[in-house]
Amino acid sequence: MLKKLLPATLLTLATATALTLGAVPAAQAAPAASAPSPAYAPPAPDGRVSTAFTLPGAKVYPEGIATDPRTRTVYVGSYADGTVYRARPGARTAEVFLPAGTDGRHTANGLRVDARGRLWVTDSTSGVAVYDTASGRRLAHFEVAGAGALFVNDLTITPDGTAYLTDSVRSVIYRVTPAQLAAGSGALFPAYDLKGHLTPSPAGSFALNGIASDPAGRYLLAVDMTAGDLHRIDLRTGAISRVALQGGDLVHADGLDLSPDGTLRVAHNTTNTLTRWQVSPDGTRARLTRAITDPSLRIPTTLTHTPGRTLVVRSQFDKGGPMGEGTPTTFTIASVRGF
Repeated sequence: MLKKLLPATLLTLATATALTLGAVPAAQAAPAASAPSPAYAPPAPDGRVSTAFTLPGAKVYPEGIATDPRTRTVYVGSYADGTVYRARPGARTAEVFLPAGTDGRHTANGLRVDARGRLWVTDSTSGVAVYDTASGRRLAHFEVAGAGALFVNDLTITPDGTAYLTDSVRSVIYRVTPAQLAAGSGALFPAYDLKGHLTPSPAGSFALNGIASDPAGRYLLAVDMTAGDLHRIDLRTGAISRVALQGGDLVHADGLDLSPDGTLRVAHNTTNTLTRWQVSPDGTRARLTRAITDPSLRIPTTLTHTPGRTLVVRSQFDKGGPMGEGTPTTFTIASVRGF
């Protein structure tokens, strides 16, 4: 996820103009990003982008998104102030679920809903909090141990209920076990340190970003957005390896979504691109199968997939947000059919 970036990273992102995608053709572009988004748009043909629902507020700058698998309710977090929005099935406008500043939260980055309906929300400045989706009550919270720079970014939850979180500054992955969750609070300590496994990047740039877990609970996949690499963490042995990518790379990759059939969907923020990959059963290889580049995605940061559609966050970070000056249009969540 893309947040309060350091100068070197901002320069790199501001000058980025394209994403190498091998021989996979990009879909036909939608209208330019300067055109206002409609409050609602009907379903679009496969591969085309429409609007699923709007987010109330003039400077939302959404970042994370998650779907409750039980109810199909969608949750979206605001980078700007930590508000968490809720969109019930069929809603054309989301509502505020957790107001700005709830429990002292400064921002809402990664979001996930676990199998028991608990909403996990990361705050890049501190750690992660867990909420009851029925009442909005905070059930647990965990903060990074130690002093120094940090940026808690995205998270994933494995079938046994363990949560794993990336830190884009420290290049580590934190872990929260079910036992820790039951305790209600505690410190976040690195479970995996990837610093020695990452491709060297310019000073001040972010590396680790999106993270996904194998539906069988065997491994994690974590992306290095600067180098464009995908790393595999074996949850049984702790071994860390680089996934062999065929047909493209993952430069500027932000959010990841891994389906049970091995389909990995990726949002590439500054290039307004979505890519789809087929991951091998053991998670060691991934082949690019489709790419869509569309300026109407407006700096997509994260995505969530359910049968029939993929929902994508239109962050508009380049319109007065962390990536540049300007005036944003209405904040919306995009729907991409057939992706």
